[in-house]
Amino acid sequence: MTASLQPTLAGRYYTDPAIFAAEQEQIFEKMWFCAARGSDVAAPGDFRTVTVGRESVLITRGRDGGARAFLNVCRHRGALLCAEESGSVKRTFRCMYHAWAYDTDGTLVAAPNLVKMPDVDRVERGLRRVHVREWLGYVWVCLAGEAPSFEADVMGACVERLGDLASIDRYQLDSLRLGRRIRYDVKANWKLIIENFMECYHCSTIHPELVHVLPEFAGGYAAQYYVGHGAEFGPDVAGFTVDGSAGQAAIDTITPEQDRRYYAITIRPQVFVNLVPDHAIMHRMYPMAADRTIVECDWLFRPDVVESGADLDPSVELFDRVNRQDFAACERCQPGMSSRAYAEGGVLVPSEHHIATFHDWVRDRLGGTVLGK
Repeated sequence: MTASLQPTLAGRYYTDPAIFAAEQEQIFEKMWFCAARGSDVAAPGDFRTVTVGRESVLITRGRDGGARAFLNVCRHRGALLCAEESGSVKRTFRCMYHAWAYDTDGTLVAAPNLVKMPDVDRVERGLRRVHVREWLGYVWVCLAGEAPSFEADVMGACVERLGDLASIDRYQLDSLRLGRRIRYDVKANWKLIIENFMECYHCSTIHPELVHVLPEFAGGYAAQYYVGHGAEFGPDVAGFTVDGSAGQAAIDTITPEQDRRYYAITIRPQVFVNLVPDHAIMHRMYPMAADRTIVECDWLFRPDVVESGADLDPSVELFDRVNRQDFAACERCQPGMSSRAYAEGGVLVPSEHHIATFHDWVRDRLGGTVLGK
């Protein structure tokens, strides 16, 4: 017989800089990381810089149309190559320090007096490449020397949640258009945010708008608790909006079984996928410190909906409120992680027991690099 209460991670897992550094090295720098929307680097020369683990990563698009990713460091003396978060270059990325310049494929193409150094291998001295995949309309990167299986780790998380890949393919995330993006600066550990997203024990307490739209959440069990299950809209709810009013034109490739349903997927270590009939919501987390996480949230709609200038506010406001309610709760928990009352951790009730598998996964990824349970 399973005990009603199961232990959580100890409080130091959410506060200790040494544990956070180990997570950066063993998790975020070794796994596939969803870094940017493909449309952020739509044309050759477009770029975006993102923080992945302890590195700044430069994401761009080559002249062949393929995404590229490099460590954002000049190979000459180590200056940060692109200081801006985003932008576009005509032909090359040029270091402000000594004017070394690199093509969008990372090759060193110019530098003062370079012609007088014929022994310099321009490919070898080019930017340090990072593994890249594009899927669901996003650019995913991996800093590891040998990247783990994308199919197993990323696509596999969707199969584990939905039962198959066809279920997520029907939402055509790669062809949806960015309707709104909101960036949240959350003063809480990244694991608190993941744990919050995985359970709905808190839903009836802090999410009145969400529970109105998805009344089954009032029971405390999140949709992620059941493989293939999508939470059903309430009988008086027309759409996934802040007041339950009708939303936008539905994605026309979903099945009747997916209509009027909400599906949530966690792709470790830092992605939440939310699917509803007329749009998708993608959360990407960028852990910055043990007590600080940037969360970038994209609302994606059919291209014709975005191009029409339709009012997206009711749809965006629902999950924006949910985000702010969740992040406030996480920030409320963060100080308690360093309390002596939480030194040995807290507990999980039955509707949260599946979070224990996440805790086991964290311990396993750290592989004994930190002490204690």
